[in-house]
Amino acid sequence: MGTISSALNVITSALNADQGALDVVSNNVANASNTGYTRQVANWQENSPIYVNGVGYGTGVTMTGGVSQRDRILNQRLFQQQQASASASAMESALTTLQTNFTVASSSTSSGNIGTDITNFFNSLTQLETSPTSNPLRQQVLSTATVLAGDVSGTANSLSAQQSSLNQSITSAVSQVNTLTASLAQISQQIQSTSPTQDAGVLEDQRQNDLSQLSQLIGINLVTTENNGLSVTTTAGQLLATSGNSIALATGMVGGTTHIYLNGTDITSQLASGGGQIGGQLTVRDQVIPSTLASLDQLAYSISTQVNTVNNAGTDLAGDNGGAGNIFAAPTAVSGSAAGMSVVMTDPNHIAAAGLGNGTGDNSNIVAMANLANQSIVSGSSPSNYYSNLISTLGTAVSSATTASTALGASVTQLQNQISALSSVNLNEEASMMQQYERSYQAASQAFTILNTIMASALNIGVETAVA
Repeated sequence: MGTISSALNVITSALNADQGALDVVSNNVANASNTGYTRQVANWQENSPIYVNGVGYGTGVTMTGGVSQRDRILNQRLFQQQQASASASAMESALTTLQTNFTVASSSTSSGNIGTDITNFFNSLTQLETSPTSNPLRQQVLSTATVLAGDVSGTANSLSAQQSSLNQSITSAVSQVNTLTASLAQISQQIQSTSPTQDAGVLEDQRQNDLSQLSQLIGINLVTTENNGLSVTTTAGQLLATSGNSIALATGMVGGTTHIYLNGTDITSQLASGGGQIGGQLTVRDQVIPSTLASLDQLAYSISTQVNTVNNAGTDLAGDNGGAGNIFAAPTAVSGSAAGMSVVMTDPNHIAAAGLGNGTGDNSNIVAMANLANQSIVSGSSPSNYYSNLISTLGTAVSSATTASTALGASVTQLQNQISALSSVNLNEEASMMQQYERSYQAASQAFTILNTIMASALNIGVETAVA
């Protein structure tokens, strides 16, 4: 049967449990402003009863510690959305910069718009038709050609500079990835050692924080291992970290661009499609910028070669019947034509306005040169239409990236709100729990006082004792 002594033990366990629960609540309140903290609740466990003659007698309760309120599935979903959102955001930023390269003037004489430059150049040829021997009009042709070439080459150089900037950013991100995977390996090992079967509290918070940062840098998959361990791989399955061991990424230059290696294997292309900041930046650097630059090269090559060809087919004011010379530097290949575009003609008298063998007052050759503006000389399109399509394609890419970034950002926010509702500290709720545990502690204290008085009475048999 129960005794006063056993009752005292039960009440003592209640006091200890309530005190422990109050400690948990106090810790929650202290960390209310800590964004990386996960709220804990007291975990109560009934002590094993004692059986006497088949009758069970309770032995109280034990507060076994605080249990973090986290949803691993929600957290995994958040990591997945974060890497997709970070990739879209990185692409939006890089594409916006890429688009800006086509609208910022490269010099004080630049129009800042290649489309305008193309129109102005061919308009200057049309104006020369009216007075083919006019030196001011001839000089205007060379001037507009210089502005066009300067803006095309300046834009090409800006695209190359952006690739170099992305190289630096990617290298920096890889360094951050290595720091985080090393930290994750260490923390996972600590968790396996200290909390193999239950939530690891602060250590788990640290691991979650590292995973959150990592998922924004690179696409990852998570694999839970025995004893509460964790393995982190790329989305393609290459191991980055496991408990006690991490594998650092390395970088190296290939053809002027930064490539990423894991255990000596080039995984750059796999990371580009994996997500995270690195994935988005690799996509723009290795796909969008080269494609845009190739289009600009084709435009520069076609205008330069076609204009030069027509100019060398006419008669100039210097008396050259054919072979008057090139207006633009003659490109040797399509690749690199944009960066190398320049005006090499310095004497306007070498503009061949007249047809071959015709007098200097003739304008048939300059008419042919001006008509290039409306001819399909650039991959089946006129120069202006080709450039407009290039800008339109780029604008569509920026718009799509912005839409994706906005949608994915909203999804991340929604998941963060769901996690916050479960895991963040609510001071009103903590105040309610504190009040509950205080009352429980007071009740146990009162019971302890009563039992202590009863025991005193039992020890002083025959002595009148008042029990409060």
